[in-house]
Amino acid sequence: MWLTNSKSCHKTLKQQGFSLVELMIGLVIGLMVALVVTNVFSVFEKQKRTTTGSSDAQTNGAIALYNLQRDAQSAGYGLPVYGSTFSPYNCPMATTVDHDNNGGTANIGMSPIVITDGVGQNGSDTISIRSGDSMRGGVSMPMVPGTATILPNVVQVDTNIGCAVGDVALAVNYAIPTALNCNMTRVTALTAAGVSPATITLANANNVAAGNAVACLGVWDEFQYTVNANNQLTRSGALVGGVPSVAPVPIVTDIVNMQAQYGVSAVTPAIGQASNQVIQWVDATGIWDAAAITPSNRNRIKAIRVAVVARNGLLEAANVTAACSALDAANPTGLCAWAGSTASPAPAVSLVADPNWMRYRYRVYETIIPIKNVIWSRQTLQ
Repeated sequence: MWLTNSKSCHKTLKQQGFSLVELMIGLVIGLMVALVVTNVFSVFEKQKRTTTGSSDAQTNGAIALYNLQRDAQSAGYGLPVYGSTFSPYNCPMATTVDHDNNGGTANIGMSPIVITDGVGQNGSDTISIRSGDSMRGGVSMPMVPGTATILPNVVQVDTNIGCAVGDVALAVNYAIPTALNCNMTRVTALTAAGVSPATITLANANNVAAGNAVACLGVWDEFQYTVNANNQLTRSGALVGGVPSVAPVPIVTDIVNMQAQYGVSAVTPAIGQASNQVIQWVDATGIWDAAAITPSNRNRIKAIRVAVVARNGLLEAANVTAACSALDAANPTGLCAWAGSTASPAPAVSLVADPNWMRYRYRVYETIIPIKNVIWSRQTLQ
């Protein structure tokens, strides 16, 4: 009886479990599932980074273009533009002013927009935009009899409302209409409102005589856009303590290149027949270089075309971008500013300074910005 119970108890305590082979198979299946999940996650994460990076590039490019376009639309504001006789665009290119009261910086002229063609491997262009903030909005004032009879640099006008001490002023002598004698100076004093006769005191006496004209431009400033070595679009010219600052301030990141061209009209055959139709897009080189351009050619510039290149920050495993196939093709492929033609080839976008540039994805944003003040003064002398 005892023996029987012992066997029965032994059978009751017997345990079941997985064999070594079953455990190994389970481990293999688990590893395969983990591998698949990790792979899916990796692909998803890569797609997410690509999508997010493309979205960031789109946002950065749009912001960059918005800032530039906002300033460019005001280019030339404050200049008197209401007829060929009073147009500052007949003034010599050498008509300049110390706009920031800083002798260590270069004087600037009255050309509304100046493109400096980029040099070097990446060769981003620089765009300088000039405008004033005068309340007169471009209305010039004739100098009336009595001018310069008190002091050689005192201008007598019907009203000096809209002018302020410290304003940049443009004084023009119309004795020779085809070669105006122009002087950019500063307002140093004004008679109070309601005092007659109204006078404006200028820093010097050039062109101060009855029959000439003067215009207060306000703070004649220059905003300069460029791309720095850290792939940032920078802007200089913001007022600091009422004085323009030449220090460039980064405003948008992941902008790797900027290209710009002038939109030029045909040569004007005679007064009153000026054209505002852009017939060609040209780089700021040769006769369109800032150091070589003439007033006649400057007045043919009716618009600028700008391309901003934004980069997705994700470095791909293989090349995903190619160089532009052609600068004069209607449907180019690769990294191009825009479609060009034989007469108006597009500017070249070069990023070869970065040996891995082809492993990034890019978004190009381009726009055309009319230079309103030049269009409005279409009857300038040529």
